[in-house]
Amino acid sequence: MNPRHQIADEMAEAASAWLGSLAEDQRTAAHGAGPSYDAPEDAERRRWFYTPTDHGGLTVHDQRPAQQRAAMRLVATGLSMAGYVTVATTMGLENVLDRVEGFTTRFDRERGRDPGLYYLRVFGEPGGERPWGWRFGGHHVSLNNLVVGGELVSTTPCFMGADPASSPLLGGALNRPLARVEDLGRELVRSLPPELAAQAVLLGTAPSDFVTANRTVVSEGDQVIPLAGIWRDERFPDDDEQAKLQALSDRIDEAAAYTPEDHRAVEYTQAPKGVAGHLLDASQRELLHALLGTYLDRVPEGISPLPSYDDRALDAVHFAWAGPTAPGEPHYYRLQGPRLLVEWDNTQRGANHAHSVWRDPEADFGLDVLARHRTQHH
Repeated sequence: MNPRHQIADEMAEAASAWLGSLAEDQRTAAHGAGPSYDAPEDAERRRWFYTPTDHGGLTVHDQRPAQQRAAMRLVATGLSMAGYVTVATTMGLENVLDRVEGFTTRFDRERGRDPGLYYLRVFGEPGGERPWGWRFGGHHVSLNNLVVGGELVSTTPCFMGADPASSPLLGGALNRPLARVEDLGRELVRSLPPELAAQAVLLGTAPSDFVTANRTVVSEGDQVIPLAGIWRDERFPDDDEQAKLQALSDRIDEAAAYTPEDHRAVEYTQAPKGVAGHLLDASQRELLHALLGTYLDRVPEGISPLPSYDDRALDAVHFAWAGPTAPGEPHYYRLQGPRLLVEWDNTQRGANHAHSVWRDPEADFGLDVLARHRTQHH
């Protein structure tokens, strides 16, 4: 069986089992309108976040243990084992971050850092030929999957982050869930000779966050959005909490100290910035391929596009960097090529707060497939 059909079947079975376990009031939050290219109600499916805001759906808190297990079974169908471990670890990091912050952060909710505030929602009816999908998200996790005609057709945007990016374990070990995502990028930029480094390094300082943020569609000229703008609601009802968020957002932007010219240097453009893969030597191309794998292999084996990145495909992938290249310094990188956009930053909290996202600028949320489906069936 086609792996994309097999995974779609597994998703449908898990989604149906989860929905079937829910009470009527739970289903209200857990179930949304079916995906559609041009229906207004599909706008909610295309909203995604990576901040600790309401991601839309039924939270872990609002489920019984058996329902939680069924929910995580659905989440697992869309991830490789390494991807699932990374997501589960990120959820658990909320407890670590709570301690780092002295158990004080609120964000206008009862507990600001909360491993129970991860949201799952199914869109449409699982199984069959009609489009359906599901979304899972919370602080530093956003997974978006679309099934059309019984085939998994889209897995982006796919976001994973870590805060702290590095934290201590017993015996002097470190917990770094995204270690290779960071280290391979740094190894690649530091391997470049001066003439290629001059192409790859866009600026000596890093932006405050990754450039395309949580936009539904990436567009020419997109620039960093301040932290206070990446939330479901425009502002908190609690004025004190809103003031704290705005102050935090302002401190992050001030630390980056970006000028308008700096923003233009790193803004998203359809013409890729940085150094092209065809200019890299064999060892550097191996690093580039391995770095791509830390994003594309988040999904199950058989549907990862990584095997398609042969020598010719790697030629068209561009690598760009901003910030110092020394470990522990705030930095940012981007991979860009046909139907590919990857962004990474580790800039906040003294470069101990990491974001990483994999996107398809032409077809996030499966909009290309939904457009064809509409044409064929209407």
